[in-house]
Amino acid sequence: MAEPRRSASPISNVAGARLLIVEARYYDDIGNLLMSGARAAVEAAQATCTVLSMPGALEIPAAMAIAVDQAAAVGRPYDGVVALGCIIRGETYHFEIVSNESARALMELSVSRKLPLGNGILTVEDESQAIVRADPGEGDKGGDAVRAALTLVSLVRSNGAH
Repeated sequence: MAEPRRSASPISNVAGARLLIVEARYYDDIGNLLMSGARAAVEAAQATCTVLSMPGALEIPAAMAIAVDQAAAVGRPYDGVVALGCIIRGETYHFEIVSNESARALMELSVSRKLPLGNGILTVEDESQAIVRADPGEGDKGGDAVRAALTLVSLVRSNGAH
């Protein structure tokens, strides 16, 4: 695995940001690691988050769209969204469908709505790869996904678009 090249500088202009984290809970141990990193990144940025759990990665984009619309309808819009989950290759084509379609739907949602998104859905060959990538002390992909979303939130805020 390539070593991450994380910036040591904090993300500016994101204190108080409201994030929606939608996680797939298909693999609980990996989900716990991803959430641990994500929550630490939210706290470090002085942001807040709401967490929704779904059974799998394919449900994440729909749940995200529904929750974003509901929050906006009651005057409490989210500043950004984060997807967390893990898809492990199996013996069938299902891996490609879930990986490709969840990523496609997330990007479509983000771009069409200009919604800051951090995609922390792991796509791996086996459980050991997933653990290394999810562990906050190693790959910290949950934290990376939050930081990605917050970087986009900062961009929106710095340009006065929100």
